[in-house]
Amino acid sequence: MDERLTPQHYFDLSEFAHRDLFAGVQRVWEVIPRIGDYVRAIVTPDIRGTVMDGAFVSGQVFVGEGTVVEPGACIFGPAYIGKNCTVRSGAYVRGDVVTGDGVVLGHASEFKNCVLMDGAQCPHFNYVGDSILGRRSHLGAGVIVSNLKISRDEIVVRLGDTEYPTGLQKFGVILGDESEIGCNAVINPGTLVGRGCLAYPLTSLRGYYPPRSVIKLRQHLEAVQRR
Repeated sequence: MDERLTPQHYFDLSEFAHRDLFAGVQRVWEVIPRIGDYVRAIVTPDIRGTVMDGAFVSGQVFVGEGTVVEPGACIFGPAYIGKNCTVRSGAYVRGDVVTGDGVVLGHASEFKNCVLMDGAQCPHFNYVGDSILGRRSHLGAGVIVSNLKISRDEIVVRLGDTEYPTGLQKFGVILGDESEIGCNAVINPGTLVGRGCLAYPLTSLRGYYPPRSVIKLRQHLEAVQRR
């Protein structure tokens, strides 16, 4: 087994409350189709945080202590939102979402079938679907995780010259602990980003990036005199 395929390559799960979701997984993307069944099994509807006037919460939803759901946010279950999270105005949680503690689900951002580990931040204008975001990872404003190929074909992960069929039509990103993606980047389907990576703004990410990579965008800009 290539170590780069394993959950441990991307995440420290030792203190993650939902590490059972990863039990027995050899290839990290195998977690993605498990999320829905997992969240349905663990969630007893309970609002322990604060749901402000003007927010909407419906269905099988757990909201942990210290969490604030701001006016205009919308959460459809099943969803498990951990402690001390912020669900900002305009956030749309579509179901099958699991978060750790201290997570930011941002303004005008959409989430479905995903796991956000402790301290993950998606603060502004993001889309996250069929993905796993590691501890203290961060998406800059406008970062979009694309989870479906135009062709609707099965998503295949490529590591070097080796291809790994995933069996998934929808699969966004595996974003390692403490990785940061710059503003308005696009993450293509089936992207694997190791721990501690940095991606420049406006990049188009695809494939696999080793831990602590700096993913640079090189473009040529030229200013000419107006006529």
